[in-house]
Amino acid sequence: MFDELNLQKIAIVGRESTGKSTMALHLAKTLKSICVPEYARYYCQHLDRNYTLQDEVNMFYGQIALEEALISTDPKLMICDTTILTVKIWCDHLFKQTPREVTNEISNRKYDFYLLMDIDLPWQDDPLRDFPNEREYFLGIWKTELETLGAKYQVINGRGNDRLEKGVKAAKNYLGIK
Repeated sequence: MFDELNLQKIAIVGRESTGKSTMALHLAKTLKSICVPEYARYYCQHLDRNYTLQDEVNMFYGQIALEEALISTDPKLMICDTTILTVKIWCDHLFKQTPREVTNEISNRKYDFYLLMDIDLPWQDDPLRDFPNEREYFLGIWKTELETLGAKYQVINGRGNDRLEKGVKAAKNYLGIK
């Protein structure tokens, strides 16, 4: 379980093709912390069919397992390349329902700060990415979900190093690092 007393968690979230993984790795390196990768990418890369609600639940448990495994190393700061909130957003969109185990864990699993990646980067086609024409819609969903959680977040925009530096600055400001 998350040790809320000693661990700061920054989650990088948002729409596909917005630089989440690049940002997460950059932050982890810059802030000398660990990065929790996105489990769904590993899960789906060898899936030879459309994913199901059960696949979403499997990805939910896989993401939690990755986080828990890295928490066991006792870091002081953890950068998460997505969260289980992604599972809820996809379940709601694709299956019009989210299993209770997911919604219950979302309310229990806290992150201290979120970087919500803006949709201002060009779409990069990838077999694991869906709905390129609904980017604005999903950005709105992310904002609504984060606000519903009462989450502290900042939208990060820009390109290249400018985007990365905005993410670092936001994280450092949140953490009180100069």
